[in-house]
Amino acid sequence: MEPFELDSLIQWPDSDDRASFSRLTDNPFFQILTPSPEPNQVVEGNRVSISTAFGLQPSFPLDIALASVDAVMFYVHSHLVLAASNNGFRSLIPSTLSEAHPVIHVPESSTTLNIILHAVYRMPFSQTYSFDDLSTAVNQLPIYGVPPKLYASQDTHLHKLLLSYTPTLPLKVYTLAAKHDLSDLAVATSSHLLSFDLSSLSEETAEAIGSEYLRRLFFLHMGRVDALKQLLLSPPNSHPPTADCNAKDLTRAWALASAYLAWDSRPDLSTNLLGSTLIPLGKDLSCDLCKNNLDARIKDLSVQWSRVKCTI
Repeated sequence: MEPFELDSLIQWPDSDDRASFSRLTDNPFFQILTPSPEPNQVVEGNRVSISTAFGLQPSFPLDIALASVDAVMFYVHSHLVLAASNNGFRSLIPSTLSEAHPVIHVPESSTTLNIILHAVYRMPFSQTYSFDDLSTAVNQLPIYGVPPKLYASQDTHLHKLLLSYTPTLPLKVYTLAAKHDLSDLAVATSSHLLSFDLSSLSEETAEAIGSEYLRRLFFLHMGRVDALKQLLLSPPNSHPPTADCNAKDLTRAWALASAYLAWDSRPDLSTNLLGSTLIPLGKDLSCDLCKNNLDARIKDLSVQWSRVKCTI
């Protein structure tokens, strides 16, 4: 009789042949997972749900089993989990086990517990998770004494998975990063919030972000707007007056266009939009020198604007 996989779980087929079941492995955990008539227990009948990522590994000294609220077993090394936690994994795992191979019930869903354990073990994720699932797990890390700053830092698989949601859910990612002081994640996410209208930020979200990261985000927006206005102040170079051109037309046209851009300036203004607003000024110029000076100024402005800091 062999186990079969169902999604991320291994399901042992129902069987009355207890001897056949016990012969599947010599691991002592199977002596504990016996049928129980009590509700909400790990085992229903003779069927056991086992995490494929944290299943039985005879070659490693697994000494404890964690059971989620939805009856999924996670076999782990107690010393590794305790090393990652500063509170005994929510005081659920004693430093010295009083019995051999205990099963400890953890008040989390299998999804949340799976993400937490992946973070603790610094393992790559073999499946994708919704941002809500990841957010729930990260928020639970401190409860289990696992510091998010260490286990969701830039060099972790959890960080990379959270980062994948920045293009689609930048505000949620930034809020989560700010809540747990995940600076690298917040910095990487902040550039995706340049188009966000900060005046529409809800009070609840602002409180979740906190004063420090909220200040940094506001300063990013205001700093870019101010930088754009300063860059626009410098008009194209003028040339000495000639019989056909006194160069005033270009200066006047630039002042009007730059005033329009400065009035409607946004932190997310693209270099393409910048160019599309200023390039048409050349159509009304008959002087080749003025046209060349305009083109050079637009190119220089685009380069300078692209170098303005776009993250907190």
